[in-house]
Amino acid sequence: MAVGHGHEVYWEECGNPMGRPVVFLHGGPGGGCSPTARRLFDPRRYRIILMDQRGCGRSTPHAETAHNFLAHLVSDLEQLRLLMNVDKWLLCGGSWGCTLALAYAKKFSQHVSGMVLRGVFAAQDHELDWLYKAGGASRVFRREWQDYVMAIQAHGHIDAANLPTHSGQSSVLLNAYDQVLQEGTEAQVLAMARAWCTWEDALSSVYPSDPVHALQASQEEDLKCLAMAKISAHMFAHDPDLGTKGSIVPSTAHDFLTNIPGIIVQGQFDMVTPAETAWQLKQVWPLAQLRVVHTAGHSSQDPELQSALVTALDDMLTEV
Repeated sequence: MAVGHGHEVYWEECGNPMGRPVVFLHGGPGGGCSPTARRLFDPRRYRIILMDQRGCGRSTPHAETAHNFLAHLVSDLEQLRLLMNVDKWLLCGGSWGCTLALAYAKKFSQHVSGMVLRGVFAAQDHELDWLYKAGGASRVFRREWQDYVMAIQAHGHIDAANLPTHSGQSSVLLNAYDQVLQEGTEAQVLAMARAWCTWEDALSSVYPSDPVHALQASQEEDLKCLAMAKISAHMFAHDPDLGTKGSIVPSTAHDFLTNIPGIIVQGQFDMVTPAETAWQLKQVWPLAQLRVVHTAGHSSQDPELQSALVTALDDMLTEV
């Protein structure tokens, strides 16, 4: 689907063409969809629609950051709804997919039949600070944080004395990574992309990653990593609708969420998107349930979290 400025986004649908319309919003930004995403939904009862957001997955051009902000993704999603001839659809998003779901619902609430959100993230300042400044997740994952910082220090873009230490300064690291990812040599860009993804992967699951698998980087994995790192750093550093520049989570319950039913699935030990934002969202979302999975982290591949997400999607068929 051509969406302007040279961008074309990939979409697909499966399941029951007469079923309840649901659109899956992947994480990232820049993560892309996977076959696993289809399997969250009962194909007998759901009409399942998936879209690779701008610049990632099978969308083109790959890892493109120009004309690639949250507002563009919201517009693309609405264009897809019209193309699919859907009046109302259920939004299912995880992590960054929650950000997109909330932004879309804020603008087009009349076309949202409900939402199922996992690992809630809204790209607010305190969330970005948790991930990209000292004193947040870095206090739990010390060695991984050191590797993440040293990777960018190796290019002379940040000095140890200038490491961000208080709220509102996550932009120091974000801008440094964004600069190298946008302007560096091919080798530098790949190295920074790998460092970016390694840091996030370290926080994602309560289950340790397989060190053998981690060493077997493939060209396909590098491409995914490039899209994730370039688009994430670009958006987090510059998007006018994120951080202090925008507010996706409403401040009161009397807002766009008032008449939308939903289920929030949150891992208790989520180190990427801690439960604070999920709790904050529940306070202003009257028709939402908050289901905390006490044995899971952030990754939708954590078995208990995945099971809870499937159950939530089954339950929403009767809630909607």
